Amino acid sequence: MRVHLGALAGAASLSGALSFVLLAAAIGTDFWYIIDTERLQRSGPGARDPAGASNRSQLEPLSSHSGLWRTCRVQSPCAPLMNPFWQENVTFSDSSRQLLTMHGTFVILLPLSLILMVFGGMTGFLSFLLRASLLLLLTGTLFLFGALVTLAGISVYIAYSAAAFREALFLLEEKALLDQVDIRFGWSLALGWISFIAELLTGAAFLAAARVLSLRRRQDQAI
Repeated sequence: MRVHLGALAGAASLSGALSFVLLAAAIGTDFWYIIDTERLQRSGPGARDPAGASNRSQLEPLSSHSGLWRTCRVQSPCAPLMNPFWQENVTFSDSSRQLLTMHGTFVILLPLSLILMVFGGMTGFLSFLLRASLLLLLTGTLFLFGALVTLAGISVYIAYSAAAFREALFLLEEKALLDQVDIRFGWSLALGWISFIAELLTGAAFLAAARVLSLRRRQDQAI
């Protein structure tokens, strides 16, 4: 039982640290959403006509990658996204207001999950140090709740990206150009998904440790 509990403690520590590092990296990087216009540039007028080099240079900055806080173009500095919390006196359409609300939601939920993991790490350290099954149970529940918060934040971001794409499609006059533009989610989102899985495993490890410790104490009392 002691070896089993130690193995669970090591697994919970490793998965918890991995989850925190990956989510922090996902939040801090700008590759959640990638727009690649290379195919459009190759098929544009400047691709066949040397005299169209100016047109080609105008298309190059369209390629971009975005994070939670800003969007970056290939030949331009990164620009912050619109702040969703201080637009009270500005008039927006219903669709734009919905996008701002969704943006404000996931930029709160994902950092909140990091904060929950910090508290979970502290309570987890104390729970293994004190061998307190109730504290282990609380820590496991905290990590599982944090995993739900992470899942909610990622889900809202995906819904936000789909809504933003529909809004751009509605505003764009030459919609046929989108057939030549590659739009995909990036590796920052993949880090968020892996962090979510690691967070789930951490919560499960703490709950299993609480169960093992409780069974061990019952056996000691029976003896």
